[in-house]
Amino acid sequence: MVKKAIITGITGQDGSYLAELLLSKGYEVHGIIRRASTFNTGRINHIFQDPHDKDVKLFLHFGDLSSSEITNLIRDIQPDELYHLGAQSHVGVSFEIPIYTGNVTGLGVARILEAIRRNGPIKFYQASSSEMFGNSSPPQNEKTAFMPRSPYACAKVYAFWMTVNYRKGYGMFASNGILFNHESPRRGKTFVTRKVTRAIANIIAGKQKTLYLGNLEAKRDWGYAPEYVEAMWKIMQLKNPEDLVLGTGRTRSVKDFVERAFIYAGLVSDKHIKIDEKYFRPTETEQLIADSRKARKVIGWQPKIKFHDLIKIMLDADMRKIGLTPFGDGDKILKREFPNRWWKVDE
Repeated sequence: MVKKAIITGITGQDGSYLAELLLSKGYEVHGIIRRASTFNTGRINHIFQDPHDKDVKLFLHFGDLSSSEITNLIRDIQPDELYHLGAQSHVGVSFEIPIYTGNVTGLGVARILEAIRRNGPIKFYQASSSEMFGNSSPPQNEKTAFMPRSPYACAKVYAFWMTVNYRKGYGMFASNGILFNHESPRRGKTFVTRKVTRAIANIIAGKQKTLYLGNLEAKRDWGYAPEYVEAMWKIMQLKNPEDLVLGTGRTRSVKDFVERAFIYAGLVSDKHIKIDEKYFRPTETEQLIADSRKARKVIGWQPKIKFHDLIKIMLDADMRKIGLTPFGDGDKILKREFPNRWWKVDE
């Protein structure tokens, strides 16, 4: 029998990779998207089929996490699994719209859990965040205390504990994946890693001269998004629900990411980087690093893409999008990490 899955946030980075994965495993996938004047389906257009095709396996539905519409969708679709990835997910933006962030990122989870309680049994996955740890001493694992440092992180803490409470109170299969930073060419353009790789492509193409950034000293545990999406699916295949921390176990500063990306492109970062106070947050999470020993034991978690590989993947993609191609040999000193990568504009 074909499994059905609902993905909230299907048009985002993780949602698009998860949709691909589930479809490859034979799922019937239902994505929830917000109604808007324009479609924001660029990340999934390549897998979306004609709704009149009798063999279609991907369906999109309008829904809003700030309302109770999700209850009707869950009742009508009756999925086997629900992956909740939808949120106002930008930490910086959450300081500007804290109430909206709390309503969507926090209360949105309560609406879904209550809908599942009334229409279950349905397996539920909550996309929790390493931002919940805030300034807790690293490395952080499942027993580390939460010390949120942004409205986004506070909303995620609420969502985490609601998931735990519904699991314990109603016997639901409800799991939290506490994911540390994970990036890809599909990362949103306003997130710092993608902001950097896009800027480098624009600088080489002559479309931009300066990249404005905020706190370069913040340290994060960065991984590759498709690997984290596969871990989400593995969590949902467990016999019993679990809360698991997922990360690489290594931390790098924003400055590290910037410098390595510029070196890879054959540029000097100091010539193009300027610090702008407006990109600093009122409160900052200084260092996040995952202790994923439990995940290694429970689901065999073992990320393969390294930090320099991630930079290459993202920068290569943004270079190609703007019409640049690689040629020649890179800096000999860095050849082991960044081989054969210089760029020119396609003629």
